Amino acid sequence: MRLIDSNGDQLGIVPLQKALEIAEERKLDLVNVAPNAKPPVCKIMNYGKYKYEQQKKEKEARKNQKVVSIKEIRLSPTIDEHDFQTKLRNVVKFLQSGDKVKVSVRFRGRQITHTEIGKQVLDRLAEHCGELATIERAPLLEGRQMIMILSPRKG
Repeated sequence: MRLIDSNGDQLGIVPLQKALEIAEERKLDLVNVAPNAKPPVCKIMNYGKYKYEQQKKEKEARKNQKVVSIKEIRLSPTIDEHDFQTKLRNVVKFLQSGDKVKVSVRFRGRQITHTEIGKQVLDRLAEHCGELATIERAPLLEGRQMIMILSPRKG
């Protein structure tokens, strides 16, 4: 097997028994880092310290990861101006914090016959959020509600 020292220096190709003896006299572990290579590559290192470093790297990667959640805003096709502005402020706040926003218009009773009014409400909302968001999914009728998904713009 090819043996690598704890400093990263190659000690050459040595038999398994000799590699184990070298690791034993240095009071370190012999770790098989590339078992599928020809010949297999082993490294002399402190395995506990190595595992600790790996866990630290994984934890750091998880900490830097951004979890995107979907916030939902419900509107009505007959929404009044002040209510619309309040919902719009909430959508802007969600988009600025980096979350996706699912905007839905629920049609009740006979309102379902005038779905174009709901589409106008969604289009108006998308127009107001133009510089903050991109439309990930255009307004689409699903059952008794029309759904549109906005995602925050990069940069």
